[in-house]
Amino acid sequence: MKKNMGNADRLIRVIIAALIAYLYYNGTISGTLGTILLIFAGVFVLTSLIKFCPLYTLLGINTCSIKQE
Repeated sequence: MKKNMGNADRLIRVIIAALIAYLYYNGTISGTLGTILLIFAGVFVLTSLIKFCPLYTLLGINTCSIKQE
C-alpha cells in the first residue's frame, strides 16, 4: 500500500471523527444514523492512521506531498 493521504487531509478526518464521536456520546445524534456516522468516524480514524484511503485509489486522488516510486 502506497501512502495517498497528506497531513492536512489526515488532520481534517480526525477532527471530523472526534466531532461525530462527541455528538454521538452527547446524544445529539442517535439511532441508526448515529451508528452509521460512528462507523464512518472509525473508518476516518483508521485511514488516517495508516495514511491510505482505498477510495482515493479508485478515484485517482493523492494528497500526499511526497512522491513514491
